[in-house]
Amino acid sequence: MLVSSLPSKSIIDYKDIVGEQEVNKLLALAEKIKGYSVTHVNSTSFGGGVAELLYSLVPIMNSLGIKTSWEVIEAPNNFFVITKKIHNALQGAQIDLTPHEREYYLKINKDNVEKTLKLNGDFIVVHDPQPLAIRKYYNGERKEWIWRCHIDLSSPYRPVFEFILKLLEGYRASIFHLSEFIHPEIPTPIKYVSPPSIDPLSDKNKELSYTEIERILYRYDIDPEKPIIIQVARFDPWKDPLGAIDVYRLVKEKIPNVQLLLVASMAHDDPEGWIYYEKTVRHAGEDYNIHFLTNLVGVGPLEVNAFQRAATVVLQLSIREGFGLAVTEALWKKKPVIARPSGGIKLQVLDGVTGYLVKTVEEAAEKTIYLIKHPETREKLGENGYRHVLKNFIVTKHVERYLRLFTSMTKQ
Repeated sequence: MLVSSLPSKSIIDYKDIVGEQEVNKLLALAEKIKGYSVTHVNSTSFGGGVAELLYSLVPIMNSLGIKTSWEVIEAPNNFFVITKKIHNALQGAQIDLTPHEREYYLKINKDNVEKTLKLNGDFIVVHDPQPLAIRKYYNGERKEWIWRCHIDLSSPYRPVFEFILKLLEGYRASIFHLSEFIHPEIPTPIKYVSPPSIDPLSDKNKELSYTEIERILYRYDIDPEKPIIIQVARFDPWKDPLGAIDVYRLVKEKIPNVQLLLVASMAHDDPEGWIYYEKTVRHAGEDYNIHFLTNLVGVGPLEVNAFQRAATVVLQLSIREGFGLAVTEALWKKKPVIARPSGGIKLQVLDGVTGYLVKTVEEAAEKTIYLIKHPETREKLGENGYRHVLKNFIVTKHVERYLRLFTSMTKQ
């Protein structure tokens, strides 16, 4: 399925944010691969970091003169139950796939190649495990196949990893958020490191007036005059929303009027999320100051933006993490982040500089209380975080890394 309802974006729009020199550099890089085209393939057009990235990357690449399209596989819910198992196993969980599950996963990929996907690009960028097997069933003209892995592959569960390794045959390049995520057995000739990014002009990250923020808060019965702790993350054991509630309860002992916002998008390719959502709601009990804010109650990118900008302190208690774009978003909005040092979070939360890295719920609560009581420290860490994101994790940097990879592949 082709995703066609994308916003109109021009690289020129980013000049005031990143500077004219950066924009000119991208225009010059794009000139080197004019005439080439790109097709991105993933599993959903809404919900989760991959869809958000493509929502900005695809139109920006087109504005640079690189014909870029975005295709989404079509699959029933059973398929996503299986791919969630694959996802968790690749991150180290000891979860096996039955022979029937493997066959079904391959069949859905095969059906998508034969009936659904238009793989027209010279470069085919396949995101994550869900559509990985489409390469196995493609028999058309020569393409440059790239696997864009958004998860930590450093210590996968062996039986599932071996299944994935076979499917990577025929891919020329793979891309990972961090070098430490690259397992030494990955067979692609090119292994590329490229952290993801945020779009500062998207609804989720653009500037908002205080009036607009306040209006959104009141709509969801959140008091802007009281301290706000927020965690933006899927309902997933790896993200530890239960831990966020435990932190809030410890903070509440010292600061009784504190509020907790648990914000998430319930994506259709994550059926496990519904189960963990219910578990988290039960853990919260009937505390009126714990707010569950999802697309189920009308929360979209603009609302997430407002919640993050209103936050006093941001939590990201992920036990395992790919990169953690919710952290990037919070830092961009000049909010200090308290997080576990997992995955790409370590690149973003510089301990004592842009926030605090913690290992326990108790330590997270202690740092949260400190920041709520010390606004001058919050402001200093927030400014540092904003500058760190501007330098490293804006969408223009992401586009630059893609252009450099495509250019290098045309020369080899």
